[in-house]
Amino acid sequence: MKRIPLERLCYEFNRFDEPVCRIAPGERLIVESQDAFSGQIRTEDDRRDKSKVPYSNPVNGPIFIEGAERGDSLAVTIHSIRPALGKCFTRTSDPRMLTEWLGADCPHGTHVCEISDGVIHWSQKVKIPYTPMLGCIGTAPDCGVPTTNPAGPHGGNMDIVETAPGSTVILPVFVPGALLYLGDAHAAMGHGELSASGLEMPAETEVTVELRKGRAIPGPRIETPEEIVAISSATPMERAIAQAYSWLILWMESDYGWNRWKAFDLLTHTGQISIGYYASGALGAKVAKRYL
Repeated sequence: MKRIPLERLCYEFNRFDEPVCRIAPGERLIVESQDAFSGQIRTEDDRRDKSKVPYSNPVNGPIFIEGAERGDSLAVTIHSIRPALGKCFTRTSDPRMLTEWLGADCPHGTHVCEISDGVIHWSQKVKIPYTPMLGCIGTAPDCGVPTTNPAGPHGGNMDIVETAPGSTVILPVFVPGALLYLGDAHAAMGHGELSASGLEMPAETEVTVELRKGRAIPGPRIETPEEIVAISSATPMERAIAQAYSWLILWMESDYGWNRWKAFDLLTHTGQISIGYYASGALGAKVAKRYL
């Protein structure tokens, strides 16, 4: 099994980047990554200083997958996400739209939490289950060079909690080799990522990368053991909801034999939504596999 060490911090999904490694489809990897604060917060006295490191959400990559070409898709199965330091970090300094109701006097609120025995020790009284996920995973587009701040058809900073161990993330391929990037691991995150930060951590993520030849898809998908999830990123958020549900319906039609209008009817009663960072419009529309 190959290990992809963290040799540089990438802040773009860039088709012009030199690959950090080349792999055959089906290979299993361990990918090291830095936290979303670019390693600047390690104690509660530390501050995120964008004058020194202006960018956020660094990823490791790109990883070149042999034989991948435009019109294919990648299936990245996440086996585990392990904390590299046994700690996670967050801050509450970015209330954004909440200031209308809460005011603008939000403290920086740097918060460091120990991770042990499957638990995040948020305080002496409050323990949060360790439920790791990747905020960023994606392939390089063939037009433009998106940063690791937004999400899009390539994946990117989706912040979807289902991007977790046991899930398979399916991504479109736009360029030769696909050029896969991943990082921005969270020890846990609530839906909406309210302060624009999960419980961020440097991590080691173990994945298997499969290639699905000739399986073009319009945007990212996630298969969990219990659900299928179609991801959209758009604003206003009601447009993202409509697009994600439409892509989910077309997925049910193409892969599961559903009539699209019957699927539309079913999802009206059984569909659910998973929300990434609330200000970005990234979300997933999902349905339980038992209905398929």
